[in-house]
Amino acid sequence: MLKNIYRNKLAVKFKEAFELAYWKITKKRDKPFGNEHYEYFYTDYFQLKSEFYKGKKILDIGCGPRGSLEWAEEAEQRIGLDPLANAYMGLGASKHKMTYVSDYVENMPFDNEFFDVICSFNSLDHVGDLKESCKQIERVLKPGGLFLLIVDIHKYPTPTEPQQLPWDFIESYFPGFEVLDKKRLKSRGAGKIYSNLKRSDFKPEGEYGNGILTAKLQKRL
Repeated sequence: MLKNIYRNKLAVKFKEAFELAYWKITKKRDKPFGNEHYEYFYTDYFQLKSEFYKGKKILDIGCGPRGSLEWAEEAEQRIGLDPLANAYMGLGASKHKMTYVSDYVENMPFDNEFFDVICSFNSLDHVGDLKESCKQIERVLKPGGLFLLIVDIHKYPTPTEPQQLPWDFIESYFPGFEVLDKKRLKSRGAGKIYSNLKRSDFKPEGEYGNGILTAKLQKRL
């Protein structure tokens, strides 16, 4: 079953090969292969200022190769976690100032309560074990720390997005967090998650189907 995809090593290799191919194609298409668009989603979108990140330890889960945290120059640490991190070095990530760590969110190599801010933008539906991933996020986030989430909600799992998340999954998987803000948005066009967020086409409560869920959560003290 697709929900058990990570139990099949061949399936994992297929998934990662597909995702790496996507980034290689995107790099050839997008010139320059920039990262300027990220800062808005870490700051203004979640009603935060760039100065908020000064002196903080930030983790971006499923960061991709563009340099999603390059803008956060005043952070104490800015780390991108991605199983493909080593492969991203050949796509230009070796030139970035942020740190890339190659590992899975289910097996994060960080101490308890290490990060001030954890972000998962367009990545939580890609994980193999959702329950363990959420437990690890809670483990490595400091009490009072923020978890910023942007995730696709889709009816059917796929080989690269095995998690079929319900709209109310936050309440079930993050009981130790307070929801500071949550938005349900309509999705128009595949692969356009960031442009859909800027469009702010809200999805009414009780309306299901595909869409995008964003949330700002705070780990309880």
